Amino acid sequence: MKRLALLVAGVFLLTPATPAFAHAGDTPDATAYRTAITEISTPEKGLSVRTVEAGARLELSNETGHSVEVLGYSGEPYLDVRPDGTYQNTSSPASYINETVTGDTPVPAYANPASAPTWRKISNSTTVRWHDQRTHWLSPGLPPQAQADPSRAHRLRDWVVPLREQVRPFELRGTLDWEPPPRAWLWWLGAGLVGLATVALARRWSGSVRPLALIAGLSPLVYASTTALDGGSPSPVLVLAGLIGVAAAYRHPPFFLALAGAVVALFGGFNSTGVFDAAVLPAAGPGFLSRAAVAVAIGAGAGLALTGVLRLRAALPAAQPDRTIVAA
Repeated sequence: MKRLALLVAGVFLLTPATPAFAHAGDTPDATAYRTAITEISTPEKGLSVRTVEAGARLELSNETGHSVEVLGYSGEPYLDVRPDGTYQNTSSPASYINETVTGDTPVPAYANPASAPTWRKISNSTTVRWHDQRTHWLSPGLPPQAQADPSRAHRLRDWVVPLREQVRPFELRGTLDWEPPPRAWLWWLGAGLVGLATVALARRWSGSVRPLALIAGLSPLVYASTTALDGGSPSPVLVLAGLIGVAAAYRHPPFFLALAGAVVALFGGFNSTGVFDAAVLPAAGPGFLSRAAVAVAIGAGAGLALTGVLRLRAALPAAQPDRTIVAA
C-alpha cells in the first residue's frame, strides 16, 4: 500500500501549479494543427512562453519583476502580467473573442480597443494562459494545402503575438502546421497483439499476471501524467482505472482480475482512442508514447479481463453426471 500511495502522489505532483486562466475555454482535444513557438524577439531572463493543451492555449510566465503586457488584435492592452498577479483589460475585444478557441463569443458594445484600459485582476499568479486566434486555424474544413496533398505535413503560416514592457514592444513568434493523422489501424493492431500476448503469457505462466497487471495499470497513469505535463489536469477516470489495475498486481483473485482488466481496458483505453486518429495530442512528449500507453491499456486490460473470466470458469465445480436409476 505504501507503493500505491507513492504512485498516486507522483501522478498528482506532475500537475503544474495552477496558472491564471484568462478564460474558462474548452476542453482540449487531439487535433491536426500544431502550434509551435519559435522565439521571443528579445528574450529576457524570467520570461517564458509555451503552448499547452495541444496548442489550444499559450502560457506566459513572468518572473522578471516587472510588468509584461500581451496586446490584443488591434494593438490594445489585453493582458498584463505584473509582479502581484495577472490583470485583464475588460475594454479589449480580445477579452471576449478569446473566451473560446473558435472565437465565437459576442463582443459587447463597450469593448472598444481605442478606449482607456479597464483592468480587472483575475489571479495572483504571474503565469497566465489564454486562447489566441492568431495561433489557430479558424476556417472551416481542411486547409487548401491539406486538401491537395493530405499525405504530408504543411506549413500554414508564421504567426506573431505582440508583447510590451512599459513602452518597449517585442514579439512572440511561432508557426502553425497541419499534420496528417497517424495510421490508426497500426495502433489497433498493436492493441490486439498485446491482448493476445497477455492471455498467452497468463495461461502459460501464472506468475506473469503480477507484472502484466502492473504494466496494464501503469499505462493509464502514464497517459494521465503526459496530459498533466502539457498543462491539463490528470483525468480522475484515467487515474482511478490505473490504480485499480496496479492493485490487481498485488492481489488478483479471478473475479477482481476480470473486473480490474475490464476497467483498465474500457476507461483507461477505449475511452481515449481519439489519440489514434490525430497527429497532435493534448499531452507532453512524443505522440507515440501516449498512443502506446492507450494501446497497452486496451490490450493488456482486455487480456487480463479474459484471463480472469477463464480462471473463474476453471474454478467452477464440474457438473455431476445424472445417476438417477429408472425402474424397469
